Amino acid sequence: MKRIVHLAVYDTLADWETGYATAHLRGEQYDIVTVAESAEPIVTMGGSRILPDITIDQLSPADSAMLILPGAELWDEGGNVVFARKAREFLDAGVPVAAICGAVAGLAGEGLLDDRDHTSAFPGYVQRDGYNGAEHYVDADAVTDRGLVTAGPTEPVAFGREVLAALDVYKPEKLDAWFRLFKHSDATAVEVLMAP
Repeated sequence: MKRIVHLAVYDTLADWETGYATAHLRGEQYDIVTVAESAEPIVTMGGSRILPDITIDQLSPADSAMLILPGAELWDEGGNVVFARKAREFLDAGVPVAAICGAVAGLAGEGLLDDRDHTSAFPGYVQRDGYNGAEHYVDADAVTDRGLVTAGPTEPVAFGREVLAALDVYKPEKLDAWFRLFKHSDATAVEVLMAP
């Protein structure tokens, strides 16, 4: 039976940030279910319309393998607080959360980075009310610490790697090959990926 990974969707969602992760999750092991604040269609930063599968009031950590939070302009405007609070609920229940770009800043405001190693676009980006985790900031393309994946907006492939690793989608050798192919266009990785 497939497990569900929930992908948060909201207006101004940054289209490019989660595609590597979700495209390679959906398959034999996992399905992607989109979740929004309401059942109304959302419009991404790129202008795509998404009709959410469920609303956030229907979302429970017990029914999920992971919650993925893309960046969006709304995070910078103080929006999406309901998703930051839901991320706390997931982490408290031991269910992983993956946040990229503006979502990382939103989690900083919720205090979820105060005692976890994390990264973002740059150190100053997460400096906001509620954030006391500067000593845990790591200058890296993506960071995973105790069930929380973080990445900056220019690192969708590294973000995807961490999500796939957290959900144990590929064995380490295949995950390394996946990253080499999509991050560095390393054609030698194809043979590893195609092997049974």
